[in-house]
Amino acid sequence: MAPIDAYALTNFFPNTSNVVLRGGYTNHVTGISGQVETLMNYSSGTVEQLFAIAGTAIYNATTAGAVGAAVVSGLTNARWEYINVTTAGGSFLYLVNGVDAPRLYNGTTWTAITAVSSPAITGVTTTDLSNITLWKNLVWFVQKDSLKSWYLPTSAVGGAANVIDLSSVAMRGGTLVAMGTWTIDAGYGVNDNLVFVTSEGEVIVYSGTDPSSANTFALVGVWQLGNPIGKRCLKKYGGDLLILTIDGLIPLASGLQSSRLDPRVALSDKIQGAFVAASALYKSTFGWQIVFSPENDALWVNVPVALGSQQQYVMNTITRAWCNFTGWYANCWETFDEQPYFGGSGVVAKAWDSGFADNATNISARALQAFNYFDARGVEKYFTRARPTILTDGTPSIFVGINVDYDLSDNTSALSYSTTATGVWGTSRWETGLWGSSLVVTNNWQGVTGIGYTGAVQLKSASKGLQIEWASTDVVYQNGWAGI
Repeated sequence: MAPIDAYALTNFFPNTSNVVLRGGYTNHVTGISGQVETLMNYSSGTVEQLFAIAGTAIYNATTAGAVGAAVVSGLTNARWEYINVTTAGGSFLYLVNGVDAPRLYNGTTWTAITAVSSPAITGVTTTDLSNITLWKNLVWFVQKDSLKSWYLPTSAVGGAANVIDLSSVAMRGGTLVAMGTWTIDAGYGVNDNLVFVTSEGEVIVYSGTDPSSANTFALVGVWQLGNPIGKRCLKKYGGDLLILTIDGLIPLASGLQSSRLDPRVALSDKIQGAFVAASALYKSTFGWQIVFSPENDALWVNVPVALGSQQQYVMNTITRAWCNFTGWYANCWETFDEQPYFGGSGVVAKAWDSGFADNATNISARALQAFNYFDARGVEKYFTRARPTILTDGTPSIFVGINVDYDLSDNTSALSYSTTATGVWGTSRWETGLWGSSLVVTNNWQGVTGIGYTGAVQLKSASKGLQIEWASTDVVYQNGWAGI
């Protein structure tokens, strides 16, 4: 591994010039009954609302605090897919789950969409619609357990549905899992293509404008990628479309060329071992999702290890360096008011906030750098001291150790941290209250012990409410005997 790589980087985010402690989270809405498995952002241009689905009900999670009464009840499950769509009739939130009748929200009223509702969808059994997308003013649906996709009339949220049957196109069979849009420049201008993904990893791409006419709607091609993971396997990323597969996180533009032949095209190439292991163990577990947070220059994949043990594989979108976050026990994610929110056990939480605490509890972080020969391969070394350069606004608990010769174990003890009471503006007295400071540099030497040919710095921290930035580490060692 390169000297600037790390074997483990947990709850530390690799910034462009240093490594920083991730932000914390705070509970936004509490008192929800059950696991929150879907979050939805309704945006009409003038109104933005956040909704959470848990158990058999939908809750308004816009305002922080204790949740109110359910706005919709009697649902079969809480795993829904949704879009925002605006027509001449207004701005709507449209959601489906493949079991219940689709729900349509206009900013005030929730309507169950059937063949006789207003609006209504005819031509297909609406309870079979399991996924949804918007392409060129057309609302598209996936029919569950089939290779059929249905679309509504132009700029409409109801009407007679028309079918596109991909049974003769999908050579490996399976079922449709998801749909998305892929914006590319084909050399003669930007075009928005419609992408279908099957359970067998086939990616089917169409281009055109009117799917009812063979003159204006045509198959571009069929490609084979790794099997997708879950229904939430697609994410718009700039003009590209990201696909979450058992082979990793694949950008469609490069993935359709050679992803199965050359896995380096995957954004997750740097953590391919961890990614493949996680997909093998948990691919059937609900909770996989791609999240893009422009405000934090971060893209992450939610990995549902188990309830209460979920973690995130997080990439810096500028450097493409990766880390992993623990402590955010998320079933699902949504961006609301430009901030990431997640749904958990009875709560909706705001993530990556500036409080640097996980709902008023400590954040523990660990890093194990790449093993380094220190320009003396074959020479045994006796490591004695290490000095990390830390910028912080307090006194967090910091431990530094050394691992030698590819020993990956965590040979440190658990850290505890107790906060010091600080002054409260408008309450504390000037000459008695303790006030915070801006970031200051601390670079104290700590004793380490290790004898080996290679060494890797291991750093752990525990803190609550403190900012930590790790800039560099100096290591002292003595050269020993050089082997032959």
